[in-house]
Amino acid sequence: MPKRIGVEFIENFLVVWNPAEGTELYKQGFYGKPLGIAKPKIPEFNVPLILDLMEGLYLVEKGTVTVYEGPNKKKVGLKKLRQMAKQLYEEFEEKYAVYRDLRDNDLVVTPGIKFGCDFAVYKHGPGVEHAPYMVSVKQAGSEMTATEIVKAGRLATTVRKRFIIAVPDTRKEKTRYIIFKWFKA
Repeated sequence: MPKRIGVEFIENFLVVWNPAEGTELYKQGFYGKPLGIAKPKIPEFNVPLILDLMEGLYLVEKGTVTVYEGPNKKKVGLKKLRQMAKQLYEEFEEKYAVYRDLRDNDLVVTPGIKFGCDFAVYKHGPGVEHAPYMVSVKQAGSEMTATEIVKAGRLATTVRKRFIIAVPDTRKEKTRYIIFKWFKA
């Protein structure tokens, strides 16, 4: 079993200080963002790697990283990470269920804020391709107006992406995906 990578918990982020370990983690699935490098052209870099809490929680669950905090490097457990993530993200459990499902299906998932959605999703990874999908997470039974669907569809078309609504069932650990295809009449 490979050695777990040490990650420091600082405020709402996780930092891999060792550039070699950060590079290794990035190569495993485009996890995190190298500090100061928006889209790395090559997967090697000589700067710390910044992870968001959702990525960190997933990597802790997978046994890839160990999270610590403070000068004494006190270990941070799954429970505390999950509590912090719940404070940071609205509807965290639903969003994390979708994140985990997409990652478990070998897709690369990044924040979708610049596209007005929850996630940008790649088959191969950022820098290799443009994200073909933008995913919005909705709770079962929640409503979405026709206007909201049209807005999302227009945005998706403009940025050349497929718009997907993900509806997780956290009790059954199953997610349904609704993919919209737009065409000109």
